[in-house]
Amino acid sequence: MKKIVFLTGTRADFGKIKSLISILEQQPEFEVFVAVTGMHLQEEYGYTLLEIQRCGYKNIHTFQNHTHETTMDLTLAKTIEGLSSYVKTVKPDLILVHGDRVETLAGAIVGSLNNILVAHIEGGEVSGTVDELIRHSVSKLSHIHFVSNSEAAKRLKQMGEIAASIFTIGSPDIDVMFSDQLPDLKVAKKYYQIDFDLFGIVMFHPVTTEIKEMEQYATHFVNALLADRHNYIVVFPNNDLGSKTILAAYERLKGNSRFRIFPSLRFEYFLTLLKNSQFILGNSSAGIREAPYYGIPIINIGTRQQNRAVHADIINVDYNERNISEALRIIDSHKVIQSDDDFGQGNSAELFLESLQKEAFWQMNHQKQFRDR
Repeated sequence: MKKIVFLTGTRADFGKIKSLISILEQQPEFEVFVAVTGMHLQEEYGYTLLEIQRCGYKNIHTFQNHTHETTMDLTLAKTIEGLSSYVKTVKPDLILVHGDRVETLAGAIVGSLNNILVAHIEGGEVSGTVDELIRHSVSKLSHIHFVSNSEAAKRLKQMGEIAASIFTIGSPDIDVMFSDQLPDLKVAKKYYQIDFDLFGIVMFHPVTTEIKEMEQYATHFVNALLADRHNYIVVFPNNDLGSKTILAAYERLKGNSRFRIFPSLRFEYFLTLLKNSQFILGNSSAGIREAPYYGIPIINIGTRQQNRAVHADIINVDYNERNISEALRIIDSHKVIQSDDDFGQGNSAELFLESLQKEAFWQMNHQKQFRDR
């Protein structure tokens, strides 16, 4: 039996790997362990450990890693310490990490330095800011790559990764998006006590490389929201450097009947709300990944998603209040063409399982090789 540890630190990465965890849990040849840390254990962000526990996974382990938003390096160190202790107990055959978070980097470091296979989900993509540095670093520390599309695979090959280590499975959240697991809109609205008939979704994250300007950006953003006429479901940012500034700006929205503000939303409920929204506004990857698949209009603000693979008609604006307001003025008449299949067909979990069931997968060389082109 192969032991596999999944590491999750945020609501976003859990939404991406949930279908992968679930399909392995059903297979007798795999024993699955879920290491939970980061935002999941922070009350301020909705204590989303509860969402993971609701899934009924057999082996869930928690450990604290958060220090302060200004000390992401110390958070990295604490994550390494906590995960290292856990894997020495479990002795896994494989550690699975996702994306471009500090927790992701920690997982790759722990695995590679303990001679454990590391698989990276959604490597080879460009994400801008410090996230991109982390994503590519994780790719070089990983032995195996589960990528979303051929473009990502091509980038990994450019980085010297061998073709046999790259598996194109699509983006796992697409599995959930078009599954029969999503709640009805009425159920989602009742669950979160949302009374709006029409609404936009706001997800605005800090940009760590622009920290000096974040207070000004957040002020302009909230000014534009208050001057607008739409109703909004506002979801807290992630806990990166600058998040406190955004949360402070959101205080001005409280008590306003046009806004419902949430620390977090359960992934399936979020997808139902997104699918039925008028548009999404901010700088979240949800505007790059999920929204185009649903044909939802997108206003993308600033640089955070710069250079991401985009196959949708997105209104891109800078952080200027006037330009954000202008985008909001025209958004209702903005026509959107639904995305193509650039991030898969909704069968990522099945393709993932097929890969792990092949004997060659487990024979992957722990000694990394660089392939010259």
